[in-house]
Amino acid sequence: MAATMLAATLVLLPAQGRAGTGCGSEPLAPRKLADAAQTALTVADALDRRDAPLALVARVGTDLSAQGLVYSHVGFVVRDHPAGRWTAVHLLNECGSDRSNLYSQGLVNFFADDLVKQDARIVWLEPELAQRLAERLRALPQTALHQPHYNLIARPGSVEYQNSTAWVLETVGAALSPTPAPNRDAAYAAAQRDGFRADRVHIPYSKRVLGGLFSANVAFTDHPIATRLGGEYPVVTVRSIVEYLERSGHVQAQQEWRNGRAMTALGAL
Repeated sequence: MAATMLAATLVLLPAQGRAGTGCGSEPLAPRKLADAAQTALTVADALDRRDAPLALVARVGTDLSAQGLVYSHVGFVVRDHPAGRWTAVHLLNECGSDRSNLYSQGLVNFFADDLVKQDARIVWLEPELAQRLAERLRALPQTALHQPHYNLIARPGSVEYQNSTAWVLETVGAALSPTPAPNRDAAYAAAQRDGFRADRVHIPYSKRVLGGLFSANVAFTDHPIATRLGGEYPVVTVRSIVEYLERSGHVQAQQEWRNGRAMTALGAL
C-alpha cells in the first residue's frame, strides 16, 4: 500500500520553501531523489504498521552537530489528510527570507529538501493527543497559529517571530490547552505548564559580528540584550520538543533510522 501511494508522488512539485535555507533553481540530483524516495517508503511502511492518526517525523536538513544537535526539523505526519494517506504538515522558511508558510506535502517531498542526511525519527504520541492533533491539522488553515514573520532563532514564546519548531510546539500546546481556540500565547503557556523547557544554543557575540551570521531569516533582536551579549540563546529545538513529550508521558513509541539502517536503540536528538 505504501509503495503504491508513494509512486504517485515521485514527481516533485517545485520547492516553495526550505527549512531555514535558500532555494536553488537546480533540480534535485537523481541519486538524492532516489534516497528521499527510499526514506519515504521506509517511514510510510512504519506508519502503516502502527496505523496511528498522527506522528511526529524529524529529519536532518542542516548540520547542527556543532551545537550538539542531530535533527534540525520536525513536522506532523497525518493519516488520511485531505492531501493524501500520509501527509507531512509543517512550517517552512521561504527560501532564506524573513517569511514562512505552512505546507502539506507527501513524504517524498518532505525528505527531498536537499537534506544533509536521510536519517529519520518517528515519534508516536499517546492516542488521545494524537487524535486531537490530527483533527486540528486536517482542518487547517483554521486556527493555524501561524506567524509568517520567520526567525531561525526565534525566542520561545515570541509574538513577533516564529520558526518551524516553535509552530510544532505551539500546535501541541493548543491541543493541550483548556481554551477551545487558543492564541499563540495561550498555546505556548499550555506547553510550558505541561513541562516544556527550551534548549540553549550558544552563539558567541564575536561569531555574530565576525562570522557573517546576519541574514534575512535570523533576527537576534528578538532576544534581550543580556542574551545577545552572553550568547546563550533559548530556542525550541527538535530535541527539546521530544524530550518534553517524553517527560510529560505523551510518547507512546519511537523508531529511528541512521545511515539507511533501523536503529536497535534510539540515538541522540
